[in-house]
Amino acid sequence: MPELPEVEVSRLGISPHLLEQTIQEIVVRQRQLRWWIPEEIHGLHGQPITAIRRRAKYLLLDTPKGTAIVHLGMSGSLRVLENPPPAEKHDHVDLVLSNGKVMRYNDPRRFGAWLWCAPGESHELLDNCGPEPLTDEFNADWMLSRANNKRVAIKTFIMNNANVVGVGNIYACESLFSAGILPTTPTYKVTLGQWQTLVTEIKQVLAQAITQGGTTLKDFSQTDGKPGYFAQELHVYGRAKQPCHSCGEPIKEMKIGQRNTFFCDVCQK
Repeated sequence: MPELPEVEVSRLGISPHLLEQTIQEIVVRQRQLRWWIPEEIHGLHGQPITAIRRRAKYLLLDTPKGTAIVHLGMSGSLRVLENPPPAEKHDHVDLVLSNGKVMRYNDPRRFGAWLWCAPGESHELLDNCGPEPLTDEFNADWMLSRANNKRVAIKTFIMNNANVVGVGNIYACESLFSAGILPTTPTYKVTLGQWQTLVTEIKQVLAQAITQGGTTLKDFSQTDGKPGYFAQELHVYGRAKQPCHSCGEPIKEMKIGQRNTFFCDVCQK
């Protein structure tokens, strides 16, 4: 599914076209996504978009009347179109803007979401989220305090949104490789020095992925239709049995928390 860098790339891609534009119409063709699209979404009609934010893997479209919360799910994507062609089967939502453009939400698997949050309120999906990984609030001291006496595998721990948001499967594998830490390491064994290294690597890997346009997945492409390019830089993810770029030994694969996990048992200890 699109991970944090892909969602951030989508935010950056749509922002120049949507920010400060008025929503002239919202067209909902399919209300049954992961959750039923609430009727309040139609309150966007006639509202100016005052901000476009990201929290974890959610996009937030702010208006004076409330906030639309958009999640891309497993296969969702956003396109900003001029003179849009007729909607196809999986084009579920359109925002028609005052500049004549249309933001179109496409989601073949319908695991994404369009939700609503009234002004001054919070949404339960965002209430228990940890710090954003690219902020100062995400640091080694914070993670060490959260990790106290926990025996869960370090990969599972850093993918838990209560600890830090948006470190999905691809970037967890890549960050642990860069930090030289085995993904099966019990969290309580990770030292402050290792946390300092891992936090730094998570920030660098995510920032690089955003800069390069997100990871290329078969279900993801950018708002301009071009795929991301970070997949060309992957060291371990999806490379089972291929030689490690550092030591030449075959990359290993196993399941951790029902997720495919890739690592080098020579470079990672």
